[in-house]
Amino acid sequence: MDPTTLSLIQLGVVFFALGILGRLAGLIGMSPVPLYLLGGLAFGHGGLVDLGGIEDFGHIASEIGVILLLLMLGLEYTAKELVTGLKQSWMPGVLDLVLNMLPGAAVALMLGWGPVGALVMAGVTYSSSSGIVAKVLSDLGRLGNRETPVVLSILVIEDLAMAGYLPILTAVLAGVSLAGGLTAVAISLAVITIVLVAALRFGHLVSALIDSPDRETFLLKLLGAALLVAGLASALQVSAAVGAFLLGIAISGATAQNAARVLEPLRDLFAAMFFVVFGLNTDPRTIPPVLGVAALLAVVGATTKIATGWWAASRQGIGTMGRARAGAALIARGEFSIVIAGLAVASGAVPAELAALATTYVLIMAVFGPVAARMVEPAMGALLRKKPEPAI
Repeated sequence: MDPTTLSLIQLGVVFFALGILGRLAGLIGMSPVPLYLLGGLAFGHGGLVDLGGIEDFGHIASEIGVILLLLMLGLEYTAKELVTGLKQSWMPGVLDLVLNMLPGAAVALMLGWGPVGALVMAGVTYSSSSGIVAKVLSDLGRLGNRETPVVLSILVIEDLAMAGYLPILTAVLAGVSLAGGLTAVAISLAVITIVLVAALRFGHLVSALIDSPDRETFLLKLLGAALLVAGLASALQVSAAVGAFLLGIAISGATAQNAARVLEPLRDLFAAMFFVVFGLNTDPRTIPPVLGVAALLAVVGATTKIATGWWAASRQGIGTMGRARAGAALIARGEFSIVIAGLAVASGAVPAELAALATTYVLIMAVFGPVAARMVEPAMGALLRKKPEPAI
């Protein structure tokens, strides 16, 4: 069969299967990310069917998926919100970083993956999934709750931390010297500072440049700007994903709302391919050996996120139920964890087992996070209603 024909057939099968998986996730009230990862595992090397004809398209589609994920995330925040969130929640943010990076780093060192593996796994276990958290809060009607600004502030700090972490990781994976790594970090911090200042003062100009009354023109300008900025950021040794995130921050007002609405279908399409491609590159036969470690890491990761949210909410004078909701909302991991593991495995600087551990960990946390967020209210309500029995 002609290679192009074969690729079209295989892509059709993949997209149709993703549609079914997405529908299934919606019916059972969970994020589709775990099902997309499972789909990739089923279609990849060592899975049920090996679809080797979509590798070239899958690679570029997954890159675009990461860019759109981070661009959409940036559109949710303004530069002022980032600065305000940083001022209000920097202490919980530091606690969040320490508590949730250490378990991943420790596991990597215990497994003999060295300092590079420790740096990668620290990022995998650190960041909550903004996409899953936002969807869960919306689905549960908690966007107006008192604890929700606390949760969003922590997510903002995590995003800013990732903006500094990803360039460091990229430099380390590339094997650059210490001086080269410090240069990359300095460039990254300079670019981030310049963009935030520009977004605060000239964000309306960026929005005006991209905005257009014609939907087609608007989409082309927006997508072109995202890919251009991502490419330039990568050339400056700043992560392409971070470049897209910063562009999203610079776009504000009605333009940001229109951009989110126009990009959402594209984001969903290419992001789904990103998760599938990550699954394609992971041999499912490598998962059983790391399942126990992933489960243990998930228990620790859920506990540390609950502790972070609880303490952050308590600092704002929020009651017990709100503290519990804040902690449970932060449990889910997703996009960033897979992005980090994907970068590391593609570089060849870490063992393939790391991809299996990261995939298994994200699968567990992406499923358990929304479930915990839903169950925390009835569980805490029952606990608070329970009165101690009188002494005899």
